[in-house]
Amino acid sequence: MGSSGYLSRGCCSYPKPMHKNETVFKHGCNKLDVYDWLHDIPLSYTGKQSDCIEVRFKNSRKDFFRFSPEIDVKVGDIVAVEASPGHDIGVVTLNGELVWYQMKKKKLNPASYDIKKVYRKAKSSDIEKWVSAIELEEPTMFKARKIASELKLEMKISDVEYQGDKIKAIFYYTADERVDFRELIKILAEELMVRIEMRQIGVRQESSRLGGIGSCGRELCCSTWLTQFKSVSTNTARMQQLSLNPQKLSGQCSKLKCCINYEFDVYQDALKGFPNPDILLRTKKADARHQKTDVFKKIMWYAYTNQPDVIFPVSTDKVHETLAFNKDNIFPEELEDIKIHDDKKKIDFTNVVGQDDITRFDDKKK
Repeated sequence: MGSSGYLSRGCCSYPKPMHKNETVFKHGCNKLDVYDWLHDIPLSYTGKQSDCIEVRFKNSRKDFFRFSPEIDVKVGDIVAVEASPGHDIGVVTLNGELVWYQMKKKKLNPASYDIKKVYRKAKSSDIEKWVSAIELEEPTMFKARKIASELKLEMKISDVEYQGDKIKAIFYYTADERVDFRELIKILAEELMVRIEMRQIGVRQESSRLGGIGSCGRELCCSTWLTQFKSVSTNTARMQQLSLNPQKLSGQCSKLKCCINYEFDVYQDALKGFPNPDILLRTKKADARHQKTDVFKKIMWYAYTNQPDVIFPVSTDKVHETLAFNKDNIFPEELEDIKIHDDKKKIDFTNVVGQDDITRFDDKKK
């Protein structure tokens, strides 16, 4: 199994069929990890232990399963769970009372009969078949891409996930329009001898699966910790005074960056005390139109309508004062621009450790 094979399933080390694999899983070693903050807190007043666990599969695919009291499962155990058809192999990422809160968050009823079962802890034969199935994923993906290209299908296959018992394979793809992939499924089923399932995902889900490095120099948020994708609009960028440049605002998925939403609430609260930028400031010299805003320095930049190329800064207090005058039909002579002081002090080099100049031995006379 390649390193990406077990890392994408939440394993920090290579699972071996003939070992207990107690150290395969550790918190923080994989993306979308859940920390059990109730592990050292006594049970609730009901005194009942949750009979459900959270099991992780490849990348962000997780599901909840019910286990019987005879099976002692802990976080990090490799288990065989019910699938349709057959069984699948996954890693237990969460157990205990916190599972109920996670199911409630995802609007799942713990008492529902639709919750699938945990069959057993994975045996050596299960792990051996699971490892061999994961080794087939990468060559299968390249083979499927080649067949789709030969069939001239307008789709991109970005990932393949084999089921633990190696009787089904899930192909994740992206496409702009509806794709008729019946012939593709027929060819793949004949060559791979497995059941084929095609699952369409969005471009953001594709980026979270493939991963990468963002323009900030860090790994993509969607591939490390981001679990839910919220819509990002240009109005969000406009409120933060960002330049509406698609090349700078777009991420690797060609959509607006998710991080634009991170500071939106802060800017929204800060702008509540600012004047309405759509209102013209009327003076005897000319009307002034708003151009841009410096939220942190509380400065608004204006330009006269007869001189649109010349912009000047005005404090928010001055803008409020001018708007109050205009409301009473009082027009000041002109808007006095404020002087923006550069707080950065020029730092000169000082020799504080007694270091000598590199040219001290040079002959000055030459």
